[in-house]
Amino acid sequence: MSNEQKVAIVTGASQGIGAELVKAYRSRNYRVVATSRSIKQGGDPDILAVAGDIADPATAERVIGQALDRFGRIDTLVNNAGIFTAKPFTAFTPEDFDANLATNLIGFFHITQWAAAGMLKQGSGHIVSITTSLTDHANTNVPSVLASLTKGGINSATKSLAIEFADKGVRVNAVSPGVIKTPMHAPETHAFLAGLHPVGRLGEIRDVVEAVLYLESAGFVTGEILHVDGGQSAGH
Repeated sequence: MSNEQKVAIVTGASQGIGAELVKAYRSRNYRVVATSRSIKQGGDPDILAVAGDIADPATAERVIGQALDRFGRIDTLVNNAGIFTAKPFTAFTPEDFDANLATNLIGFFHITQWAAAGMLKQGSGHIVSITTSLTDHANTNVPSVLASLTKGGINSATKSLAIEFADKGVRVNAVSPGVIKTPMHAPETHAFLAGLHPVGRLGEIRDVVEAVLYLESAGFVTGEILHVDGGQSAGH
């Protein structure tokens, strides 16, 4: 199989933003490695599904290994997998803490390390992570310290890696969304959640996908935390 065609890896790819990112990269003629706990292999030979828990280092190694075995290269990693737990700080349990760190930080660390190693050897690549705008504007209506702790860490790591890799052909960016209309938000919560944004509406999945695709094509952009949040980070 020719390895001239570019290859993107998308985590958390079975539904919501991740599933739409898979479609978007295929529409740009990328081969895609899609991973999540429950993902199943479909009929498109240019989409490789790898099931597993991204928090498990063995999953990260398997995803990268199968990507290289099947397609011969890795051009983009989209760290989309993540969980969000909103609670008052003193109500968080040890299980909440462990789950958020496992998926949001440990999952990010291992697959990014494996992917970056291949990109650095190749001399080119792009890493983009999905974080949250709440890291930049605390909101009394949405107490979410674990989101700030974990996704805020990814924002900082994005800038650090962007500088570390700046002269090596590898760009590193993040998309920082507001609240996006996905199945995780029940319809009865939409009016409240829309009111958290100065523009008065929820974000759509396509808003995040378009931001990722912009960063994909923006060769002079690295270390960017791109806010797709209906004005949240600007103020209230």
